[in-house]
Amino acid sequence: MSLDSKTDQVKGKVKEGVGEATGNEDMKLKGKLQDAAGKAKDTFEDAKDKVAEKANDLLDKNKDK
Repeated sequence: MSLDSKTDQVKGKVKEGVGEATGNEDMKLKGKLQDAAGKAKDTFEDAKDKVAEKANDLLDKNKDK
């Protein structure tokens, strides 16, 4: 989880809430999109970390041989 992705999620939720409160559908949609972008960044970071971990495991196994 990166600070950047969490920032996007929080900003998105705030924009969504402001859009809801003011009846501004454009702002509400932008907030939902920004929140989704933050969640996508989190998912990508998690996948990247898992791939790196597996690659390191394979390298360590081959180093022991």
